[in-house]
Amino acid sequence: MIRISSFAKAIVAGLAAGASVAATAVQDGAFTTGEVVTTALAVLGALGITYAVPNRPTEPERANPGRGL
Repeated sequence: MIRISSFAKAIVAGLAAGASVAATAVQDGAFTTGEVVTTALAVLGALGITYAVPNRPTEPERANPGRGL
């Protein structure tokens, strides 16, 4: 279950980054090579960074403030 949620989180972040960059890039009516590269880098960056960040642990695994680790 943890692996699937990590993949899902990364895919959603990649789609959001790609959509926002692509929407900005086509404002002038053309999609140039530079804009394609920028879109691809935004998607890959969002996928990699989001996948690398761990999900929040469930409640029993968290440390209790004031009670030590």
